[in-house]
Amino acid sequence: MSETETKVQQMSFWDHLQELRTRLIRCVLFLAAGFCITYAFRFRIWEWVKKPLVEVYLMQLESHNVSAPDVFFSFTGVSEPFFSLLRVAFWAAGFLVAPLIFYQVWAFIRPGLYERERKMVIPFVFATTFCFLSGAVFAYIFAFKSIAGILVEQAIIAELRPNLKLDEYLDIFINTIVGTGLVFEMPVLIYFLARFRLITAKWMLKYWRHASIVIMFAAAIITPGDILVTTVFLSLMMIGLYFISVAVAWFAAPKESP
Repeated sequence: MSETETKVQQMSFWDHLQELRTRLIRCVLFLAAGFCITYAFRFRIWEWVKKPLVEVYLMQLESHNVSAPDVFFSFTGVSEPFFSLLRVAFWAAGFLVAPLIFYQVWAFIRPGLYERERKMVIPFVFATTFCFLSGAVFAYIFAFKSIAGILVEQAIIAELRPNLKLDEYLDIFINTIVGTGLVFEMPVLIYFLARFRLITAKWMLKYWRHASIVIMFAAAIITPGDILVTTVFLSLMMIGLYFISVAVAWFAAPKESP
């Protein structure tokens, strides 16, 4: 094995803990700095957060010839609006500083990589950030609106008027956006699992049917309601992501020395 293929010097268990502590502290500092920015724009961000539901609801009202209500959201505690907007600003800060956080993840796993792999910092940070933000955008534009459309249609047909609680809405919104963003990190995760010989493209292809069943089951849970098209579309998207990950695993597999 050439010198460029050797790994970085071995670190002790306590060295790893110290490195993890350093990276976590830096992530917290980045989040704090981002939070100072996003908190100043919390009301504008809130308008962006509630926009998908309001648009879908007004569209459903128009299709059913129902007049629009004056109020969509409500709160039951004096401190609820303050802490809800705090949550909005915090998660917005996470998206804002995502590249810096992903770099800290890279810096932590970097000592376990080969010398030539350590030079892939820019592709890694770009790929993880791109995948995460792509998943979030997909959830915001399609997934969340689809789920909201299914749920509000049932309410309109039942002649129910909205009086939504802030915390409950934010739970659904944040879980959908962040969860989908993390799902889109699958190709990056598979890349490193393949590099460390923990998984292979051949193994993934062998069990693709099992993976498809699990994916369809997960898609059915994520997309409640009786509209099959939404579940099928989300399932096909996740299965497509799985096969993209197969290609990534094949590409990332360590080449055997001659």
